[in-house]
Amino acid sequence: WGMEYSVHACPKKHKAEAQAMFPGLDVSDLLVVPTCQRTKMDIVKTGEEVDEEKDFCLERFLDFAKKVCDALIANGHWADYIDPCSGLSMVHRDSQSIYGEVDALVTLLNYQTTNSGCCKVVLHPQWGSAVYPASLFTKAPAAEFQAAVAAAETAIRAADEKA
Repeated sequence: WGMEYSVHACPKKHKAEAQAMFPGLDVSDLLVVPTCQRTKMDIVKTGEEVDEEKDFCLERFLDFAKKVCDALIANGHWADYIDPCSGLSMVHRDSQSIYGEVDALVTLLNYQTTNSGCCKVVLHPQWGSAVYPASLFTKAPAAEFQAAVAAAETAIRAADEKA
């Protein structure tokens, strides 16, 4: 349905950023889950069509991430996700630290970047800059995270035959 993700133990390089994002959280067993949605076009470009595509990807990510995090939290696990527009956490809102999606993809997946004006843009290995990145975090065991993802994907596909 156009979204891929990978699960990573929080690397040393990200621990300080994670602690700033989530004050008081023991990040020693934190999982970082970057997601990438393939977009219909290069989203570095501007215009109404690009804005509509970004809005679509934003809404789809927020729906997916909320379903996953709600399921994990309901099962007693810590979970959160980042608002891709602001870079702020959506569940634990006691920090104003901004999460760098592009830097995370460089560190976690060794993706390349390019500059577009004053912005650093991530380059997906197959999709180039036709990609919409966004991240989730959890302390749930990987198997429970996978189950929450599967349930969210099933619910999204059931609600939208195009998904």
